[in-house]
Amino acid sequence: MIEFNRWPVDLAERYRQKGYWIDQPLSEILDIHHENNAIALICGEQVWRYRELNDAVNRLAAALLRRGARRGQTALVQLGNEAEFYIVFFALLRVGVAPVNALFSHQRSELTAYAQQIQPDILIADREHRQFHDDVLINQLKSDHQNLNIVVLHHTDSSLAQSQSLAQLMSEDMGDFVPTPTPADEVAFFQLSGGSTGTPKLIPRTHNDYYYSIRASNPICGVNSYTRYLCALPAGHNYPLSSPGALGVFYAGGQVILTPNPSPESCFPAIYQHHVNMTALVPPAVSIWLECINLRGSADELASLKVLLVGGAPFGETLARRIQNALGCQLQQVFGMAEGLVNYTRHGDDDIHTFTMQGRPISEDDEVWIANSQGQPVPYGEPGLLMTRGPYTFRGYYRSPEYNQRVFDANGFYCSGDVVTQYPDGYLKVIGREKDQINRGGEKIAAEEIEHLLLRHPAVTYAALVAIPDRLMGEKTCAYVVTRETIKPAVLRRWLREQGIADYKLPDRVETLPELPLTPVGKINKQALRALAAANLEHQGDAL
Repeated sequence: MIEFNRWPVDLAERYRQKGYWIDQPLSEILDIHHENNAIALICGEQVWRYRELNDAVNRLAAALLRRGARRGQTALVQLGNEAEFYIVFFALLRVGVAPVNALFSHQRSELTAYAQQIQPDILIADREHRQFHDDVLINQLKSDHQNLNIVVLHHTDSSLAQSQSLAQLMSEDMGDFVPTPTPADEVAFFQLSGGSTGTPKLIPRTHNDYYYSIRASNPICGVNSYTRYLCALPAGHNYPLSSPGALGVFYAGGQVILTPNPSPESCFPAIYQHHVNMTALVPPAVSIWLECINLRGSADELASLKVLLVGGAPFGETLARRIQNALGCQLQQVFGMAEGLVNYTRHGDDDIHTFTMQGRPISEDDEVWIANSQGQPVPYGEPGLLMTRGPYTFRGYYRSPEYNQRVFDANGFYCSGDVVTQYPDGYLKVIGREKDQINRGGEKIAAEEIEHLLLRHPAVTYAALVAIPDRLMGEKTCAYVVTRETIKPAVLRRWLREQGIADYKLPDRVETLPELPLTPVGKINKQALRALAAANLEHQGDAL
């Protein structure tokens, strides 16, 4: 089995006694509906009923077993917002293989970093992704990881010597397939951290802890068999997967509708056609929806929408208060993390809680306290660092012992790096981030990662990436560089793209300085750079 940081025995027993952990695999989410003829999933013209979805999962699982997949292995998966994402996810769960689900925006840099950590036995990817148009990356991964023996490609009809067609595997007979999921207290899959350092970190999630988070989210969010949930954000992201997400809807026997992105052009027709009554967005997408409605002068296509969950990035009160009147639905704020803790505002909350706070925890056993810079508790109403542990908050990043020592205290409380204010009723208000991490419209960018890549360029001697305020995205990025010779911003952006990073990580601005400001101890003074960036934006009349 996969080695990971486990909960202490006393806490594990407590979580079982209270019914949080029920010792069932995550794959039970679909198992309980194996005879259900209701529609489970709509993706474009494809319609999958629960019975059909279960059969497809079992066919793929059986095909993977025949090709050598075994319980305890790992898989690197990269699929977009298509039905096949969920079929692959559940098939791997049923054969006991723990996947890491890379987002479709991730490129070579991220994929190779994930592979280095999990040493995958299986690769499942999409031929339409630019990294898999040819076999260069596949061959590199197979060369670097000798145990990578199964390669499955979506959107390909060819049966290449080194790969299998996903469609072909899904069409094979399941035979006498018997599920072999890992035990419920073992790793089910890996979630992705936001990444506050140069190396993306992986979060081992067990069946027990993740399943509880899903089950507990449903009643808070009002998810039931009548729920019609639009998944427009990346399907593999923790937020649209489990808060309450597609998995919560599947558990309740509701319906998930997939769209490729959260644009109005993609979502509004789907909401109208399929009578969607719940969806989840990040604040920049909300802004775009509101602007679209303002231009159209009508929100008639959204008449069926009852609940809009908003999370993933700071959400201003002014924007929050526009939801009801402009979109005609109820706002529910979400503040969660792939590491575990999830907070929701509740239906029926007053305006102060709904529009100015980001919710309170799911569980009475979510232990939350706020620390000052010396690690001591602060009084209610004062900002500080969020500290938490609980029945679905992990106990350590995968294979990162040194980093874990920095972000966990002696009692197993995780310091998320979020600066928040806690109130006596348990509600939290998010102030910002302590870590050198930029939240660009819900996508987390580790400054250190981009700085290291910039420094690889032969003309760059110093580099620093900082956040700049933006009305739409919340934050954008500005790279300040010191160079040996004159170099255009477009050249540096092209250089970064050639290093294989996701497009959202490319700096929105690149500025050259003769030298970077330093702190008294010789570190780059990012506070001064942020002030410089803000002053430049104000001078140029840009959005602040």
